[in-house]
Amino acid sequence: MPDKDYLRNLRIPTKENPLRILVSACLLGVKCGVDGDSYGEYTSVLKLLRYENVQLIQFCPEDFEFGTPREMCDIYGGNGLDVLEGKAKVLTTSGSDWTEGMINASEKMLEVAQHNAVELAIMMDISAACGNHVIYDGDRYAADKKYQIGMGVCGAQLHRAGFKIISWREYESLEILYSKIDPMHQVDQSAKDFDQHEWYLDYFKMKDR
Repeated sequence: MPDKDYLRNLRIPTKENPLRILVSACLLGVKCGVDGDSYGEYTSVLKLLRYENVQLIQFCPEDFEFGTPREMCDIYGGNGLDVLEGKAKVLTTSGSDWTEGMINASEKMLEVAQHNAVELAIMMDISAACGNHVIYDGDRYAADKKYQIGMGVCGAQLHRAGFKIISWREYESLEILYSKIDPMHQVDQSAKDFDQHEWYLDYFKMKDR
């Protein structure tokens, strides 16, 4: 879950000492998606490009390891932490085992985060790599596709090393972040994080029954 207290306690960044944020490259419009696209436009993140007191470090772990375009992949038998612990696998839609490659990608993403001393990561949720809140539970193309609460492999690697992560869907958390970056920002009090949305509450409540 997003750590709102951490966000509230972030330092006030300046142009000379900007806030260092690691971002999934696709969220900034880089065409590194599986099909060579950027998955769309994410205004909640693109707004960060306006500020001189923010340093964005973009990275796509899947493009780094597997190239673009590439197959889609999902985690089978657990979540990203389970993959790092050897308890689950990352498989493509054709059945290729990408477990080792995804772990390599996560280690590179961690290296990038550490080298740049990032203070926050904003990542693409649902992804087997960058997911930080909810990911697919097995094949996303299955007729009875399922979701699970958990992180992708790269999200888990960063989390395990102590880095704080939010996704582009954590609108309340992003509002807190923008208020730290921009003293003139008018906070949207109606903004919700992913775990507060009706879909999330309904889906996981039903799953627990």
